[in-house]
Amino acid sequence: MKDKSKPMPAARSGGGDEIATIEAAIVALRRSYRRRAISRLSHRRGERAGRVGALPDAVFELLDAIATADDRALAVTEAAVVLDVDQPRVSRLAAQAVEAGLVQRTADQHDGRRSLLVLTPQGRDALTRVRAFRQRVIAEAMKDWTVTERAALADLLTRFVRDFAALTRPDPGDT
Repeated sequence: MKDKSKPMPAARSGGGDEIATIEAAIVALRRSYRRRAISRLSHRRGERAGRVGALPDAVFELLDAIATADDRALAVTEAAVVLDVDQPRVSRLAAQAVEAGLVQRTADQHDGRRSLLVLTPQGRDALTRVRAFRQRVIAEAMKDWTVTERAALADLLTRFVRDFAALTRPDPGDT
């Protein structure tokens, strides 16, 4: 199915038009993410095979969250915050990941009521394959870009994400 959305306006300097262009690009990326465009592409290209490939995308989002937790175990409650879903949803995702051998549940040594999630070697391998596929898709989308253009996007996008996260970080009292 072709993307029928309107093309994004070209950026123009001055007057804030570039901000509107950036906002339109972010909305387009969000829509693509919500439509699970990369996931569908991975299915079409035969990248999602076997028992692990049949798992829902949200399980791989959980693996990403665990992997980015500074190489420490991640509590189910922390994963719920990172993924912006409720705790029962994360518990169900964790159960699927445990059953597939991608995650191991361990007891928190400091609080026996908490369950910690740790990637297994199989989980790290699955996540490595998912990330490699995403990187191949990005490289393919940018195949006609110069090294300088790719480097500029990498630098500026990283800076934007950092600054945007700092601006939108919830206040301690927010729910």
